[in-house]
Amino acid sequence: MAIKTSDLNAKLFGKANKRRASTPAEAQAAAKEQAQVIELSVAGEELVTFELVRIPADEVESQTRVFAENAREQAFLNEHALSDVLTTLRERGQQYPAVGRRCEDGRIEVLDGSRRRMSCILAGQEFLIYVGEHINGEHAKFLSDVANAHKPLSLYEKGREMQAKLDSGEAEDQKALAKIFQCSEALVSGALKAAALPLELLQAYPNVVELGRPTIVKLHKQFNDLSEAQQRELLAKCHQSDGFVWQRCDAQGVARITKEVTETLEAWIQELVPPKRAVSNKVDLIKGRASYARKGSNLALNLKKVDDALMKEILEFVEQKLS
Repeated sequence: MAIKTSDLNAKLFGKANKRRASTPAEAQAAAKEQAQVIELSVAGEELVTFELVRIPADEVESQTRVFAENAREQAFLNEHALSDVLTTLRERGQQYPAVGRRCEDGRIEVLDGSRRRMSCILAGQEFLIYVGEHINGEHAKFLSDVANAHKPLSLYEKGREMQAKLDSGEAEDQKALAKIFQCSEALVSGALKAAALPLELLQAYPNVVELGRPTIVKLHKQFNDLSEAQQRELLAKCHQSDGFVWQRCDAQGVARITKEVTETLEAWIQELVPPKRAVSNKVDLIKGRASYARKGSNLALNLKKVDDALMKEILEFVEQKLS
């Protein structure tokens, strides 16, 4: 007769509803079933016991905080960036508990699940999290990095990680970064440009993860062509009392809102720095018939209403003069 998983766990560990996970798959299965206690080998080293904690919706923000070294930028977590989580959360509640550690002040630090945490805050739902005791900084970083591997980071977030390696001397140039992060040098360049942009400017968009390299590169050039005073004025426009730029858009859907935000920013930048009008050095020789433009030692002649016979005469004359 087959033995139930819960009964097997009780026999193995002497406590019902307790799971030991030695692989990510086992941990995920235990989390899905919301076992009360999970024993997990962190970074293949220390065995840590995590206990499931349920935090009421109105206490999530005060009782928890996000791990400071989490690569994911919390300022970007809005209803558009979290739409994939919010949909199932509102329909069925939180499916997978987050993972965290207990801090000295009694609060819980979220290592894996910052998106679920913010989703619970926005949706007014209780927050489920596995909490471990005495988890050191190295193991906390490991759990946080592994978690972020499941959901792609934005170019801005990748760029911050890359810039940190340049600043620490771990990488000496963009070529070294491309090797470390296993990506193209073009992506490294785009990510570093994104990281150099002000957070306030990127918050104009509904979901920064959706911003591709061409948009980032263009935005970086446009912003850096402004003077410091113009940059401050642009950022002030982005953060008015009626919310972020994306919240003021009439469009529906992330793609359309993103397009409208880009057009709005470009219009504001053009107001700050009107495009330079090309200075024409064209001279009318015979109005409506002949004009010329001179640049250095070059001469461009523009003729209108010229028939074949006249064209032949003009070309022969030019050839004779330039021979």
